[in-house]
Amino acid sequence: MAASGVGVQIRLSVNRHGPPGALASDAMYDALKDALPTITDRQRQVVELIAAGCSNEEVGVRLGISPRTAKAHCDVLRQKLGVTRRRQIPVAYRELTGDDPLSRSLDSTAVGSRD
Repeated sequence: MAASGVGVQIRLSVNRHGPPGALASDAMYDALKDALPTITDRQRQVVELIAAGCSNEEVGVRLGISPRTAKAHCDVLRQKLGVTRRRQIPVAYRELTGDDPLSRSLDSTAVGSRD
């Protein structure tokens, strides 16, 4: 037995509906999918602005919130996405959702610049 769980592999129960040796049933998949963090619309906006290179002050101005509230959104996002640095938020968001936050922020700024 490995000390403190390091190097221990967990074998999932056999899926009785699949071929012999199949791992992880649909119920397991659904449970794991439901365990993913939910990102609110406001948090998504913050992610897009971080991806565009905005500081907390700039995020605050663009969203009409204080820089401290923008920082609080970043702190929650870092925790939800499991990253330690603010600059890792957009990459972790893209890995989680498959959605590129930078392309959205570039689209919204391009639309605004046409006026």
